[in-house]
Amino acid sequence: MVNYHIIAQMEKVIIYTGPMCNFCSAAKHLLNKKKVIYTEFDIAADPSKRQEMQEKTNGARTIPQIFIGETYVGGYQELKALEVQGKLNSLLGI
Repeated sequence: MVNYHIIAQMEKVIIYTGPMCNFCSAAKHLLNKKKVIYTEFDIAADPSKRQEMQEKTNGARTIPQIFIGETYVGGYQELKALEVQGKLNSLLGI
């Protein structure tokens, strides 16, 4: 059963990924475990998304790059740190 009330309050999550990226898989696993709906852009499949990612992150070239709402989180390690610190749920709005 989907709780649409929670989904409506949840922040929009965008993750830029690429193929064969263990950190991308780990980030998506963490988000999936929390039942977070996210938009994924594979920068290898769509080069325009690589350019977009670099513009939004001030030149970051590594993946994943994660945004929650208007907040630039960074990569998987920053996402995991937010989880360990107990700050991720509030940032996600859950």
